[in-house]
Amino acid sequence: MGKLHEECGVFGIIGTKKTNVAASVYYGLFALQHRGQESCGICVNDDGVFASYKDSGLVNDVFVPKHLSGLGDGNMAIGHVRYGTAGTKGRINAQPIVVNHVKGRMALAHNGMLTNYFELREELELEGAIFHSDSDAELLSYLVTRERLNAPSIEEAVNRAASKIKGASSLLVMSPTKLIALRDERGIRPLCYGKTENGSYVVASESCALDAAGAVLIRELRPGEIMVFDGETARSIDDHCGKQESALCVFEYIYFARPDSVIDGCSVHAARRRAGAFLALEHPVHADVVIGVPDSGLDAAMGYSAQSGIPYGLGFIKNKYIGRTFIAPKKSVRDDKVKIKLNPVSETVKGKRVVLVDDSIVRGTTCARIVRLLREAGATEVHMRSSAPPFLYPCYYGTDISSVEDLIATNHSIEEVARIIGVDSLGYLSVENVSKLAERSDGKTYCRACFNAEYPTDIPDVRMRNKYEKKISEKNKGE
Repeated sequence: MGKLHEECGVFGIIGTKKTNVAASVYYGLFALQHRGQESCGICVNDDGVFASYKDSGLVNDVFVPKHLSGLGDGNMAIGHVRYGTAGTKGRINAQPIVVNHVKGRMALAHNGMLTNYFELREELELEGAIFHSDSDAELLSYLVTRERLNAPSIEEAVNRAASKIKGASSLLVMSPTKLIALRDERGIRPLCYGKTENGSYVVASESCALDAAGAVLIRELRPGEIMVFDGETARSIDDHCGKQESALCVFEYIYFARPDSVIDGCSVHAARRRAGAFLALEHPVHADVVIGVPDSGLDAAMGYSAQSGIPYGLGFIKNKYIGRTFIAPKKSVRDDKVKIKLNPVSETVKGKRVVLVDDSIVRGTTCARIVRLLREAGATEVHMRSSAPPFLYPCYYGTDISSVEDLIATNHSIEEVARIIGVDSLGYLSVENVSKLAERSDGKTYCRACFNAEYPTDIPDVRMRNKYEKKISEKNKGE
């Protein structure tokens, strides 16, 4: 797998009148498709009657006209796109999750990964909970439902559940009358909200989804903040704010987010151009042209060109009808997809010394294929520059680096990596400068644990994980 897996994207909308809210969610999910391409779903609320549909596949494949129109009108809805970092793939783990319980109905959509998942799951199972999947979302639905049995309101139930979860969590909960948004105490994953011209409130993982739904960004949720929307008003609960140091995943700026998004007040496009400028200062080289790997390497390549004075060129044409490389399930298929996904522009690179800028080097396999394409197109030299530092440590917050065994930088020196991927030189962005990508004066810090092992939370208990996996293995053997 050449790239990292994002976890998910969430989207919600609430207004005072019944409208075709499913269409708004559809547009929002389409804008968030880069955050998850495994499955998707939408749940519409019409006066407490929930209509939902979800399945494996891309948004436009799952929501053909009959399924989208079948959701009907309503005054609120939530949606979700998923690429699971843990758990069974496919429809069983698709979201939103819809729950019926003694206090009413609830739908839930989640982005992130809980570091105390195994402890919480064992606790709930001992209380009689029966799980149908191994997703964080199902566990969170149990937590909120359990708290709702004694809480005076759904927002108080979410508030109480928030005190029990650890790790990364951007959560949307829809009740018959309210839409509730939660961002974890460290703000590891992004979550923002805005308002449409007709007064509807919209919540999404990224601001580009607000744009797609015709909403104007108001602000990002603060780390630990819970927002309660009733259609007419937006109310903040700050019981969990300011308790922990913020730790937004810096890879949101490097790769995950769309360049037209604004995260925590900072332009993703500007952050990536800044990364390229830092790379030019840290790793200068004599070359004839700077090119970027589409899509997230393009902005950094522009920054490298502007800082170095080396002309920027169009190095690759990307096939617009193929998803991100890591979606391909088998190695042989991934190899074929790289060949048809990117085609070098020989006019740009033939006979030239090329600076190739990409967002990251994870396992090195995709980089090696891209470099080979440039050589075949006539490039005389290829100098690779990565706008992320070397990946050295596992991530526990929603990116699929649960093991370091496949990370090329963990097992090889920079010189060895350069030789393996076939470049004349290789330079990574420094950990120091990766923290300067987003210009800000609010004192917020970033999670860079996959680069330096400085985790903002306790990491998962390996003993609990092994115990859980052993139990599942034994169950499967028995069946």
